[in-house]
Amino acid sequence: MLSLLHIENIAIIQSADIRFDPGFNVLTGETGAGKSIVIDAISAVLGERTSRELIRTGAKSALVSAQFTGQLPERWLAENGLEPDDGELMLQRELQGDGRNVCRVNGRPLTVAQLRELGRQLLNIHGQHDGQQLLDPVCHLGYLDRFGRTGALLAAYQEAYQAVSRLRRQIAGLEMDEAERSRRVDTLEYQIRELERADLKEGEDEELSQRRELLRGAGKLMDALREARFALSGGEEAEGACGLIGQAEGEIRAVARLSPQLGELGEQLTALRCAADDAAEVLRDLEEEMDFSPGELDRLEGRLDVIYRLKKKYGPTVADMLDYLERSRAELEQIRDADDTIQKLQGELEAALALARKRGEALSAARREAALALQARVQEELRQLDMPKVQFQTEFAPSPGQEGMDETGLDQVQFLMSANLGEALRPIQKVASGGELARIMLALKNVLAQDDGIGTLVFDEVDTGVSGRAAQKVAEKMADVARGRQVLCVTHLPQIAAMADTHFSVEKGERDGRTYTQVDRLDRRGREDELARLLGGAQLTDALRQSARELLDQAEQYKREKK
Repeated sequence: MLSLLHIENIAIIQSADIRFDPGFNVLTGETGAGKSIVIDAISAVLGERTSRELIRTGAKSALVSAQFTGQLPERWLAENGLEPDDGELMLQRELQGDGRNVCRVNGRPLTVAQLRELGRQLLNIHGQHDGQQLLDPVCHLGYLDRFGRTGALLAAYQEAYQAVSRLRRQIAGLEMDEAERSRRVDTLEYQIRELERADLKEGEDEELSQRRELLRGAGKLMDALREARFALSGGEEAEGACGLIGQAEGEIRAVARLSPQLGELGEQLTALRCAADDAAEVLRDLEEEMDFSPGELDRLEGRLDVIYRLKKKYGPTVADMLDYLERSRAELEQIRDADDTIQKLQGELEAALALARKRGEALSAARREAALALQARVQEELRQLDMPKVQFQTEFAPSPGQEGMDETGLDQVQFLMSANLGEALRPIQKVASGGELARIMLALKNVLAQDDGIGTLVFDEVDTGVSGRAAQKVAEKMADVARGRQVLCVTHLPQIAAMADTHFSVEKGERDGRTYTQVDRLDRRGREDELARLLGGAQLTDALRQSARELLDQAEQYKREKK
């Protein structure tokens, strides 16, 4: 259950705290007052897609917090290393002006995707656009699968169907005419010969590049080695550092007995002489090892040029080119053996098709069984919504895909209805009026929500096009739903607002040249005034207030009788 919603700097709402109660919560207000902004804020804190445009003008960021209590998705929380704090979950999302989001649950950072996963297990939002989905036959199969809980069957079918698709692609890649096959063989043979002649070794390009750099600096390197060795070892004309250090060592050793300090200094000079001798030896070895033949750099440059030209054709590294070579050999072998391979793949395809069809038929059977149950449940809901003569049915047709199957299964599905007695069933998008569509969607959503375990349902002006007796039935249905779970509803209908257990007024005002929205919980007198406004407009007369009181009395009597 959503118990507290805190909003900062969302559109025209500077700051608001809304404490929702169990049961039926309603928000009413003038058009443009900010009712749907509250729903936008709820969507945002549940991780749904939003825009930086939602941030209030002049603010650097916006913040929405939502506290949930009661039934919580414990399995999801455990899998993601979260746990409630004294039975509560606090979701937070900060929207920043640069487009970044900061999401937290009980203070722990989460990604927007994780927040969305969690949010969809806590609350469902049903908006005006849902009616458009009901008019789109593409969505009907999803509704049916959700009701029938066919997810496992659908996943098993899709696994088999993907195998079919993969085999079809492999066969299509091998089924080419002789001229095309001959051209491809010639191309592959040429590329294989070219790469084999190059005799590439993995890592060769890097080793050659390092050696080239060494060769390019060979003269400077040899001069440095010679000068360093001369400085240490000396020559005919001058003593080197090794000899000079040895002289110093000898002089100090000769008088070392006269002072302990001189003995220590002698030891230091001995270590220094040994180190200098070692360094000189290393320099001599390096001079001997650095054997640069005059033509080596040219040969190396030629080899690197060959590798460079091949890289432009076959890949950015030698490893990539060697991989291309292996793939080309495999493809050439496959083409040469194409007829045998196709025959083998055809056998695998037949088996995969049989498995996919078997699983698809099991999925279809489950869908048809679910369709009968959905039809009965929806028609019962419609009867309660004052549409007893409406007929609702699910029509099945074969999938237009190859072999009568596609990624969704073997079926095409669309909802049919007959609005009046004696009329033939027709596609719902062709016969439903606005008011009928709103009630059918409410019925369908209620049926789908009954078993999903989600504790809060939000309806954002889904009553558009409903009035009179139908509006009263919609109000009663929402009150009935709210007995088993929390319901939040944005509405303009006084019948629905009167049925609320908790009623909020959303009002827009101006202060210091800025627009502000305020959300207030109404008491009985406030509800009377708000219902009177919904009934008659801005001028609140005694007659309108009396009608409002009667609506409230009737709603209270209905709820008492239903207890």
